[in-house]
Amino acid sequence: MEVAINYLAILGAVVAAVVLGSLWYGPLFGKAWMREVGLTADDVTKAKTDPSAKNAMLRSYALMTLSSVVMAYVLVHTLAFASAYTQTSGIAAGLMAGFWSWLGFVVPVSLGPVLWENKSWRYWFITSGYYLVNLLIMGVILASFPV
Repeated sequence: MEVAINYLAILGAVVAAVVLGSLWYGPLFGKAWMREVGLTADDVTKAKTDPSAKNAMLRSYALMTLSSVVMAYVLVHTLAFASAYTQTSGIAAGLMAGFWSWLGFVVPVSLGPVLWENKSWRYWFITSGYYLVNLLIMGVILASFPV
């Protein structure tokens, strides 16, 4: 099955992911997330002023943006396959593809750090919650702007 891809919709989904990440790990859950991963305000200040830390931060943002491109691209395919088999389209299909992708792929993988690496459930809810909301938004954007 060949999947038609709207690259502008993918770009929109990636921009939405970056904006969501800025809000999620900033004003919404930033302080709680920083506590969970052991970062302090001094670490953030250093990342803004130290050239090597700043470069590492920029590299992390670039890789996260690239991973959002991959996620949106794969979600387009998931959406196409789900729509073909369920005869569901539009926003409902986008929400369904986003939710089932999160439940089937993000949840099992993201439980590992809690179960084996002593990360807290609070950490899990913050990070997996981001991916749930992200995949739902991406699904809606991708389903709303087909080719």
